[in-house]
Amino acid sequence: MPIYEYRCPNGHTFELFQRMADAPPSACQICGAAPLSKVLYPAAIHFKGSGLWSTDYGRRQGRQDASKDGAPSEGGGEKKSKDPEKKAAAEG
Repeated sequence: MPIYEYRCPNGHTFELFQRMADAPPSACQICGAAPLSKVLYPAAIHFKGSGLWSTDYGRRQGRQDASKDGAPSEGGGEKKSKDPEKKAAAEG
């Protein structure tokens, strides 16, 4: 069962140990004022490991072959062979 923290309009803060399905309290446990607001805290997130971005996302090979004006190359992202003999052998 989680512990929830509530704050009343008078500034009192208190914790309440209750089930998730239970209704929130209607009045402050210290002064009896209402309405209460639930105090929210950010969750702790830890990124571990090296190269988070380079390992989680694929590499864009077509970007390296783009021309100067930003248009994609004719090969559709494939690397072009500079040797005409290899190119002829691959095509035929």
